[in-house]
Amino acid sequence: MKKLLLAVTLLSLTGTAMAARNCEELKAEVDAKIKAHGDFPFTLEIVRTEDVRDAKVVGSCDAGRSKLIYKRG
Repeated sequence: MKKLLLAVTLLSLTGTAMAARNCEELKAEVDAKIKAHGDFPFTLEIVRTEDVRDAKVVGSCDAGRSKLIYKRG
C-alpha cells in the first residue's frame, strides 16, 4: 500500500513539474509558429498573470504565475 501511495504521489508531482514551462522556451516556440504563418509585425511579452489586462494570452508558464501575451503591430 505504501508503494502505491508513493507512486501516485510521484506521478502527481511529475505532472506539476511538466506544467511549469520555462517562459523563454515557450516564447521562442510561439514566436516560431507565428512567423511560420507570416503574421507580421507582432510582439510577444511575458507578464505576470495579474498584469494581463485586455491582451490576448497565447501561453502560460512559470506554473501559471506568468502569461505570454500577443500584440499585433
